Amino acid sequence: MQAVNYYIVVENIKIPDKKVGGLFVTDDLDTDNRYLKAKIITKGNLVEGLHDNDIVYYDKRTGHGITWEDKLYHVIKVADVVLVE
Repeated sequence: MQAVNYYIVVENIKIPDKKVGGLFVTDDLDTDNRYLKAKIITKGNLVEGLHDNDIVYYDKRTGHGITWEDKLYHVIKVADVVLVE
């Protein structure tokens, strides 16, 4: 699998649930967090400044999912990346 042009294929990183006031806050309930954390699997030939295995944050309302060899990945544009660790 290889991304093309300005697209990036990422694998989401599960952030552990946090406990607030004795209650567990899961990803479904965490509406304050707009961004998802992910690891870059492959990047397109026109993407500069990012490398495979970089950890990035991107807007959770962008991109689309794709299943490859029974694993779910997300395809986003390089412009959707807001932060690189």
